[in-house]
Amino acid sequence: TSLRRVVLSGAKVPPELFDRVDDGAGHWAGQLFGMSEGLLTVTPLDSPAHARLTTVGTPIASDDEISILEPGAENELRDGGVGELCCRGPYTIPGYFDAPEHNQNAFTSDGFYRTGDLAAITVIDGKRYLSIEGRIKDLINRGGEKVNAEELELLLLEHPGIANAAVVAMPDPRLGEKACAYLVSVDGEPLLLKAVQEHLAQLGVAKFKWPERLEWVPSLPHTNVNKIDKKRLRAEIAAKLLAEADAHGVVA
Repeated sequence: TSLRRVVLSGAKVPPELFDRVDDGAGHWAGQLFGMSEGLLTVTPLDSPAHARLTTVGTPIASDDEISILEPGAENELRDGGVGELCCRGPYTIPGYFDAPEHNQNAFTSDGFYRTGDLAAITVIDGKRYLSIEGRIKDLINRGGEKVNAEELELLLLEHPGIANAAVVAMPDPRLGEKACAYLVSVDGEPLLLKAVQEHLAQLGVAKFKWPERLEWVPSLPHTNVNKIDKKRLRAEIAAKLLAEADAHGVVA
């Protein structure tokens, strides 16, 4: 084949997919991240394999500015800290047309665009790379403890019996939210909740992050841009819990 380089985008890249594409010899894999509002990052050609696998590279323009802020605030985090990706630059929008109220929430006081993405800056071989860690709206607030759904999904996928996973918040009257995992089985045989929790315990995952309900499905729903439709899953589990509460005469 004449194919030499592949750029992956749209979701976290599983190590097994990266290894299928990048053989460390004649075939190279990198990543790309971008948004309609502006910022575009891509893996530099001279990046080491670890950077190509775990990050989405660096901004394409030298004038691009990136800041990782505490979500909902303007406190900048140190390198390695996970927070909201905010950006400013020559091709990032300075504001939405005729929408002053929206702009007040979408931009910081010094003009950085709030992307809504969770991200971190990782320093590898002296170079600062950007990694995307999920969406703020996908964070699960379990009694004040924040659970990163995308992080948990990757850990669930390390189980040999799980083919696909999507973690969403389900409403809880005491804690506000708990984690519900929608799972696709490798062989059609669903695992017990206890077995999944034991798998996470062996990986050293804190107990508050464990899913507290499993929904086994033949496949996960996707949006028209081929991303997992978590909005639909959140609505589905909320409706199911409400129906179960009504059936048992419980006030949800």
